[in-house]
Amino acid sequence: MKQPSHLLRTIRVVLAICSFVAVTLLFLRVGWQFNLWFAWVAKVQFLPALMALDFLVLAALIVLTLIFGRLYCSVICPLGVMQDIFAWFGKKSKKNRYAYSTEKTWLRYGVLVLFVVCLVVGFAPVTTLLAPYSAYGRIVNSLFRPLYDLLNNALALVDTHFEWYLIPEAELWLRSVTTLVVALLTLMVLAVLAWRNGRSYCNTVCPVGTMLSFFARFSLLRVQVDEDKCNKCGLCEKNCKAAAIDAKNGKIDYARCVACGDCLTKCKRDALHYKPITCTSKKTELSVTDEPVSPERRAMITGALLAVGSAAMAQAKIKVDGGLAEIENKKAPRRSTPIMPPGGLSVRNVQQHCTACQLCVSACPNNVLRPSSDPLRLMQPEMSFERGFCRPECNRCSQVCPTSAIRPITPEDKTAIRVGRAVWVAENCIPVANGDSCGACARHCQAEAIVMVDYTTPDGRTVQVPAVDEERCIGCGQCEYLCPARPFSAIYVEGYTTHHKD
Repeated sequence: MKQPSHLLRTIRVVLAICSFVAVTLLFLRVGWQFNLWFAWVAKVQFLPALMALDFLVLAALIVLTLIFGRLYCSVICPLGVMQDIFAWFGKKSKKNRYAYSTEKTWLRYGVLVLFVVCLVVGFAPVTTLLAPYSAYGRIVNSLFRPLYDLLNNALALVDTHFEWYLIPEAELWLRSVTTLVVALLTLMVLAVLAWRNGRSYCNTVCPVGTMLSFFARFSLLRVQVDEDKCNKCGLCEKNCKAAAIDAKNGKIDYARCVACGDCLTKCKRDALHYKPITCTSKKTELSVTDEPVSPERRAMITGALLAVGSAAMAQAKIKVDGGLAEIENKKAPRRSTPIMPPGGLSVRNVQQHCTACQLCVSACPNNVLRPSSDPLRLMQPEMSFERGFCRPECNRCSQVCPTSAIRPITPEDKTAIRVGRAVWVAENCIPVANGDSCGACARHCQAEAIVMVDYTTPDGRTVQVPAVDEERCIGCGQCEYLCPARPFSAIYVEGYTTHHKD
């Protein structure tokens, strides 16, 4: 029969695996019904909840931390669980590999202040790079998703061979070189840090971990030492991924402890117990203590909390404020204004709320959304129509966004939202260039915003070319996608800075 400490760790590991698998499958898009059932897994992540001003989720996470410690980091956060996986492989090569280290206060709070300032002013590149949930989303979408699609296509070949036709083939294409490079570098850095030092990223860089550490130091349940049983062998310290146990001096840094339970199972004398602080004996209180909070640290903590509150207020202020034809080798035109997906409200709204987690990009079935390479909106979603158009009946991106950067809309709402307008480019148009009749854009425009009119070319020929009614055009991109002109379409969509709703 397992001891209570072993049972607690087993429960924690099972919950972490379930949470990790659920988040991963969301980004792999194993099935739309799965996304509908488990979209809440993304919405209970700390930063998306903060950006969406979901105070109920934020309060629940804070209460969870005040009771159990930083359980969020070891169970709910997918990036934290991924680090545990790398650390587990590291321990296979060398046991008892960790050691206590003092808190890197200047680095932790420096990164947090930088993160909060960028969050308040809306400088997306820094916040998107540091956000743990978003970093994991980019890793899955850019690195694991192609591998998943390759496996899917291999099974599709077998499926076709036996004439079952149950598995559709997935289209493989590179959505963004920048995002791929960032995801690869992030994975490499995290893998090396976790392999060597366990949770060093969580306790030195991650802004969410630093925010939760303010509450974790006051948690009700903590790992505590029975001084009568402890012989200071140091096994707990050598197996602490968070480098939070100082076995020599008998101290535990609860602000960095992620409540993983590894130390509980390694202690051979049953001297460590995870229990309410009120059950602590006098001896244990002397041997396992919190470091006293100095006036300087208290002022820093207060300032950081006020900064987070200011970020939430800033967000609140802003808040109120598949193709029919296959045409390869299309190139995206230069758009003066990017196209935000319906439900995004405006370029500014998406920029202020989006954490660039790539969940909407992964969920888009029409290959319309892709990460931006604009430095001010780095890796945030924007629309382009080289591989498909935004179908009026599809609202998946608005259903999965955990931050309200893309607000939930119905298909009926979508048809009334104008995200951009079609623009005709005469020199690219086939009737103007070589005199052949076309009219593909007008025939396929579902909004009936395009009609063919007479046009006199510079050499005196009269041809039929498209004319756009901007009041009816919703910017779906169907005309741009189906235009047979190559490599640039003769008609393309220019985005609106703020969406118009009829």
